Amino acid sequence: MRFPHPLTLLVGCVVLAAVASHVLPSGEYDRRDDPATGRRVVVPGTYHAVPPRPVSAFQALVAIPRGMGDAAAVIFFVFLIGGAFTVVDATGALRLGVDWLVRRFGHSERLVIPVAALAFALGGVLDNMKEEIIALVPVMLLLTRRLGVQPVIAVAVSLGGAAVGAAFSPINPFQVGIAQQLAQLPLLSGSLFRSAFLVAALGIWIWGTSRSTARGRTAAAVSDTGPEGGSLDGRRAVVLGLVLAAFVALVVGVLRLGWGFNEMAALFFAMGVAAGLVGGLGVAGTADALVSGFRSMAYAGLLIGFARAIFVTLEQGRIVDTLVHGLFAPVAHLPLGLAAVGMMVVHTLVHVPVPSPTGHAVLTLPILVPLSDLLGLSRQVTVLAYQYGGGLCELLTPTNGALMAILAAAQVRYEDWLRFALPLVLALMVLGAAAIALGVALGLQ
Repeated sequence: MRFPHPLTLLVGCVVLAAVASHVLPSGEYDRRDDPATGRRVVVPGTYHAVPPRPVSAFQALVAIPRGMGDAAAVIFFVFLIGGAFTVVDATGALRLGVDWLVRRFGHSERLVIPVAALAFALGGVLDNMKEEIIALVPVMLLLTRRLGVQPVIAVAVSLGGAAVGAAFSPINPFQVGIAQQLAQLPLLSGSLFRSAFLVAALGIWIWGTSRSTARGRTAAAVSDTGPEGGSLDGRRAVVLGLVLAAFVALVVGVLRLGWGFNEMAALFFAMGVAAGLVGGLGVAGTADALVSGFRSMAYAGLLIGFARAIFVTLEQGRIVDTLVHGLFAPVAHLPLGLAAVGMMVVHTLVHVPVPSPTGHAVLTLPILVPLSDLLGLSRQVTVLAYQYGGGLCELLTPTNGALMAILAAAQVRYEDWLRFALPLVLALMVLGAAAIALGVALGLQ
């Protein structure tokens, strides 16, 4: 089966969202400002019908530039981080660094993929790393070509490792952190329980990736050294040091200083300029490399904006809350254990029209926490259901702009990615269901 072009697929989703606004009843929850999270959250039990506002064909078209405007901070972040890494690549430091890494492992090249996946998983655990990966795809393609494996492995190691790390993280501030605040749970509560299943989840993903790596290895690895050849000299080592320092500053800025995409974009722009000057490109060469990087990220930026347009269309048609209300209402009539697992499945479905982890949390948790209290279900288990269901959906849904942009950058077709990822995601869903069932049995608090 061949899926349509990614832009065609996303435009089709926008059209489907517009058609749904003519079919589904319009409805909304009341909202209030939540002092604990500083965000507007829904008020449970306040769902009510509102006058319909079906989206016309022209309004659906207008939703596309509106989606780009809504995602402007993310899109320009992608442009600037892409430009920065193109500068670093132009110095030859990335290629030589990858080559040194592979040679350093000697006869243990099979360890490179697991180690790289764990590195990206750490980014997911700490920072919900997603859009940041787009600019790193060329680095991963260099690594996979050097190892002689297929480009889909580059996506599996980077996005896959980060998404699994984020979905099962005990400390991810953008998923479990905000969800625990909304559920009025102590931050980092249940960390030991989550950490145990995080280890198991990463084991499943890395095992599946390594297995596919062994099956898909080409006859000979491609040696890809820097533009001038040679070894990793002092100047290029300093460039790689700047890259590492930028990522350390990124983690500190996000976790301690409350940075958003604008601050992160500024950080990587500064890193790119410094890398170009240190790497010997000069002012003009650095500027040329930045422009080349911006050009290479244009398609990825378009995909992010088009994906956002889907939510814009649903919101304009006043049916986002209708979808959430309709999906979660049947859960209340299930036995306790099935209700908990059912929440996870429904969160997976909700994450398709609402692909933002934070937006997903503030929309659904205020509804589900009172429901779980009425059912006698632990609030911690309710957070687990959100975390696993929504987090694992990030690996599959085309409304995830970062996923589509990463696939485009790696030149991996969406159906090829589904063929690789779907069996592993199903295995992780079973693991998540087991964790939820165990949490119910233990009365996890």
